[in-house]
Amino acid sequence: MTTSAITFYGTTIGKKVAMAVSGLVVVGWLVLHMLGNITIFAGRDAVNKYAAILSDNPPLLWGQRVVTIIAIAVHIHAAFSLVTRNAGVRPVAYKQRKDLATNYAALTMKYGGFTLLAYIAYHLAHLTLGVAGLPFVKGDVYNNLVLGFQNPAVTGFYLLAQGALAMHLFHGTWSLTQTLGADHPKYNALRKQAAAVVTAVIVGGFVSIPIAVQAGVLQPVSVDVLEIASDETEEGFEP
Repeated sequence: MTTSAITFYGTTIGKKVAMAVSGLVVVGWLVLHMLGNITIFAGRDAVNKYAAILSDNPPLLWGQRVVTIIAIAVHIHAAFSLVTRNAGVRPVAYKQRKDLATNYAALTMKYGGFTLLAYIAYHLAHLTLGVAGLPFVKGDVYNNLVLGFQNPAVTGFYLLAQGALAMHLFHGTWSLTQTLGADHPKYNALRKQAAAVVTAVIVGGFVSIPIAVQAGVLQPVSVDVLEIASDETEEGFEP
């Protein structure tokens, strides 16, 4: 990172731009992640093949992981820095405060962020590492997902996290378009509609899986243990 870039990042607008760009990267990853996940509706072979394509291509797998991790780290750091800076500007709280322009999603961004981080940690333990105390067979992404979401507590936690994601996505998409220069009375209604559509598509795709499992639409598939054991190239995680 050049000196000018570091200087720019040190400013308030620089941190907002960093949040917007990193948020855009994460939104793009979420879209791809969701599209990969919903291949489960095409059957066990389809979603397992999708996972195998990633696990068989380390540059692709780790490339998207590293980019996403960096984007999330930048996003969190910029957000924390802005909150700290705002608190320093006004160390004494308002006696009475009315958030006229700030919607509910904006007010809960911080708490939603913590909820998402907690869920990401659990999600990795469940579907990447297989250490969450739930059924897990390396290479069988389909059954790992279905058997996991048959547990009402797991589904409930997942839906809670998706609710937090929905609020984060809606406000974040609205905010990043504003930061990147699309703030204009002529386009504000369209920006709001776009944020709602992006949120509905991404979150709708994710929640469709646990809902389908709980409704009995997706059922576990009995598989020969030898078939799974012989497939050493596949990783047993939700990519």
